[in-house]
Amino acid sequence: MTRTRAQRETSAGGVVYRLEAGTPVFLLIRDSYANWGFPKGHLESGERPEDAALREVREETGLAQLSVRGTIDTIDWYFRFRGRLIHKVCHFFLMETPESVTAPQQAEGITACQWLAYESAETSVSYANARHVLRRAQEMIAAAADPGSATPSSAASPPAEETPAQLGLLLDDGGAS
Repeated sequence: MTRTRAQRETSAGGVVYRLEAGTPVFLLIRDSYANWGFPKGHLESGERPEDAALREVREETGLAQLSVRGTIDTIDWYFRFRGRLIHKVCHFFLMETPESVTAPQQAEGITACQWLAYESAETSVSYANARHVLRRAQEMIAAAADPGSATPSSAASPPAEETPAQLGLLLDDGGAS
């Protein structure tokens, strides 16, 4: 069996919310492929994921007042770009802002930003793994609003995902572990 070596890329991003009449609304961005998701981008050399997430959210949305409320999840996926197999790992953080006016970073292909209530955001997000991140963010906000309640995700673990080895892939992490 021939194994394909995947190049690993690490990114970080944020699920940004603000309270509107006491209810959270979530910020989605539309990329140049017309997909809706969350602001994210590559880590710079030596940069911590949390710092990269804040930088990327500020750059891609124009929001300046951001407070990190916690780590949501780290997700990963595989895709091909210019003939190379890429294994993307992305760290997501929950961020709150009092701001409502955004400025999409058109130079980076961000074509729009929109604030949506949870239900609308969930149906608008283009990718299943991003919907999972949004659900987890909503759970974190609900738990913070009602500290006595347990979050649904703490009751049951999601099914284990296939590892790169199970998929017949080798990771090339550029010598970094």
